[in-house]
Amino acid sequence: MRTAEIKRRFLKHFETNGHTVVPSAPLPLPDPNLLFVNAGMVQFVPYFVGQSTPPYPRAVSVQKCIRTPDIDEVGKTSRHGTFFQMNGNFSFGDYFKEGAIDLAWKLVTTPRKKGGFGLDPERIWVTVYLDDDEAIHLWQTIAGLPKERIVRRGKKDNFWHMGIPGPAGPCSEIYYDRGPQYGAEGGPEVDEDRYLEFWNLVFMQYEITDVKSKEDFHIVRELPAKNIDTGMGLERIAAILQGVDNMYEIDEVRPILDKAAELTGKRYGAGASHVASESHPDDVRLRVIADHVRSSLMLIGDGVVPGNEGRGYVLRRILRRAIRAMRLLGWQEGPSLPHLLPVARDCMAPSYPELAEEFGRISQYAYGEEEAFLATLKAGTTILDAAIAETKKARKKKLPGEKAFQLHDTYGFPIDLTLEIAAEAGLGVDEKRFRELMAEQRQRAKADAAARKTGHADLSSYRAILDSGGPVDFTGYTETARETRVRGLLDRRGEPVEVVGEGDEVEVVLDATPFYAEGGGQQPDTGIITVSSGQIEVTDVQSVLPGLIVHRGRIVRGEVRVGETAYGEIDVARRKAISRAHTATHLVHQTMRLFLGESATQAGSLNAPGRLRFDFNTPSAVPPAVLHDVEQKVNEVLTEDLEVRAFVTSLAEARRLGAMALFGEKYGDEVRVVEVGDYARELCGGTHVARSGQLGLVKILNEASIGSGVRRVEALVGLDALEFAAREHILVSRLAELFRVRPEEVGDRVEQAVTALRDAEKEIEKLRAQLALANVSALADAAVDVGGVALVAVEAPAGTTGNDVRTLAQELRNRFPNRPAVVAVAARSGGKATLVVATNPGARERGISANELVKGALSGRGGGNAEMAQGGGVGEDQIPALLAAIEAALR
Repeated sequence: MRTAEIKRRFLKHFETNGHTVVPSAPLPLPDPNLLFVNAGMVQFVPYFVGQSTPPYPRAVSVQKCIRTPDIDEVGKTSRHGTFFQMNGNFSFGDYFKEGAIDLAWKLVTTPRKKGGFGLDPERIWVTVYLDDDEAIHLWQTIAGLPKERIVRRGKKDNFWHMGIPGPAGPCSEIYYDRGPQYGAEGGPEVDEDRYLEFWNLVFMQYEITDVKSKEDFHIVRELPAKNIDTGMGLERIAAILQGVDNMYEIDEVRPILDKAAELTGKRYGAGASHVASESHPDDVRLRVIADHVRSSLMLIGDGVVPGNEGRGYVLRRILRRAIRAMRLLGWQEGPSLPHLLPVARDCMAPSYPELAEEFGRISQYAYGEEEAFLATLKAGTTILDAAIAETKKARKKKLPGEKAFQLHDTYGFPIDLTLEIAAEAGLGVDEKRFRELMAEQRQRAKADAAARKTGHADLSSYRAILDSGGPVDFTGYTETARETRVRGLLDRRGEPVEVVGEGDEVEVVLDATPFYAEGGGQQPDTGIITVSSGQIEVTDVQSVLPGLIVHRGRIVRGEVRVGETAYGEIDVARRKAISRAHTATHLVHQTMRLFLGESATQAGSLNAPGRLRFDFNTPSAVPPAVLHDVEQKVNEVLTEDLEVRAFVTSLAEARRLGAMALFGEKYGDEVRVVEVGDYARELCGGTHVARSGQLGLVKILNEASIGSGVRRVEALVGLDALEFAAREHILVSRLAELFRVRPEEVGDRVEQAVTALRDAEKEIEKLRAQLALANVSALADAAVDVGGVALVAVEAPAGTTGNDVRTLAQELRNRFPNRPAVVAVAARSGGKATLVVATNPGARERGISANELVKGALSGRGGGNAEMAQGGGVGEDQIPALLAAIEAALR
């Protein structure tokens, strides 16, 4: 039975039994607390915990999932895969244990001809939670299972949760006995390769928190209603129904494995047993390739791009593991993904047709990552091999942590790859020292980042102020000035003080403030804080601790005391300009996604007065025509003068509304949503305009790469954009006047002028080369004999460029076919001297090296080889001494 048919039967069985078919959520669900969707129930969490009312009492889905903790186990067992699909049926306060067990038993044991899976009931085992006597009774009465095939297990195996706070409950797992050829008899407790778990029925009845591990968590309460959440691994049941040894051999994965075997000349399964854990290393690597290539396809398809953090790092890691596994199998013919990824697409496109439609974008990211990694692998492996040899020579068992850190920090060589390669060489790695060095580096980075917020001060002073008065009330969403109280003062060293005087630099904490603290890419407010006897000019505002807003500035008049009544006023013009930029960023973000696809997600931003910088994920440069369309669409939205509305709601409701959330940002149960009409909607804590028309104009200035798969656009907003447009108009008008053409013809005319100029420069270069070579014969005739070697040591004609100097040296050398010869040509450029030395075969036979002559004349500087070398960096007045040094070296 093909995988697609298994999926169809599962959905039909539950739809027939009153379940609503719900499409799969994308793998990177917009939940900042979850790296990827790792279970079928994730999109239903709000219904389980009572945050939202489910629109249906029963649901069924086939959910795309990624689980990262098992990456190192991929290929070694028949159970672990990075990407998998989870068949699931769900009940929201409708049926519970009895209904779940009955529906599951009917599907798996009903004959295939009648629409079921047709599994032999005598080969089915189940496990239940330790004290779940009810589940045991139901399995006996509904399925007729004997006691010996019902196994009690603890929290580690039979109490399910997502690994984060949320819904949880005891579960019952269904296993299939695949026979003695797969392992020992005795049930799941004895061998989980022979007894393969394929369906987990979770009886969701608790909400948990303080999750430390699979077994260490705290039950907060019972859920408002008892629910059912089941998960049947589609790949696992496919392996059973297709009669193959493991999930890597099913119809959606095996073709990728076969292609990898074909490319590397390996034969999968040659002489291996049915037990995955006893497989030949080559078979394990082939499975890794098949799993990781398919997983990468699905991740990129859902908008994840390779990166150094979070989701991007997971993708980068599995792509690189697949690439390296190909190299370990002997593949040395360049990139391998162009051969493998199309096979994965063809396997998965029948279920996910969007993969075929988006394959151009997907392959760009994957192929680009492989090219970059092959370069890293070449450099890093050479260094690692040398370090391994050195470690073995010293009779040590572990590679130094410093070396692993150097590979990671300098060459981008992942630690997991270092561990794998070292292990293959029979060595460990001093991971403890590596982690220490990584922690030190992170600490330094955090300290640098925090310096902006804390001024390197001891945080205890800030903490004391926060504890004394609670969180500062930010009122800047609705007002630009307010009366408040000075709660605390810190001097330039971060020490608390009671009073500060004129000229002093100070940090001020108010009970309430209209000043916006820098955050979310938005620059801080500036302004004035006035007290009865003094005034502070505020130049920076930071949220040093959650809930604590600190104003930094200088006393420009009088003095300020703790406890005084104060009046804070922000620079309104600056705030308005920043707010325009921030709203414009939301519009640019949404419009980029419209033109480039949902994967063009924000990777960073800066909202400053009148200008913005927006970083986003995309595999290649954005064509100028697309940038023009983006700019035009954004400005069309401005002309519609849409209302900009901000409101606070639950995270679940914000998700339902389609608000964009940024991974890595921390969100609470309540979030602030900013929407521009129905056009753009994001989670955002920043300040914005009231209507889109207030932006006036958005002008995109440029677009460029700032890293692999990340691009940046910069734009001007409002008056800054209008002033830029005015300056451009003046410039174009002036050029039109100079070239005597219409303004719309200026571009073509400038292009013609530049082309003519380049042609002229090439002609000048050619004439200069001819001039330099004009006297080659005369210069060769002037060679002097130094110890039997013909030496030509000359200064090139004025204006001779670097390339021409080398050409002149080569031409002179070629004039001596029958005797040893050395040519030294010096040239002047920008007040500095350049020296080129060339030797012919006769000179090199005598042991004369151009490289050694250059280094000798320039005190170790310069480089090249025995045939030709070059150096410089000294003053042009040293040319006679350089040529004399060459002659002296030959004597």
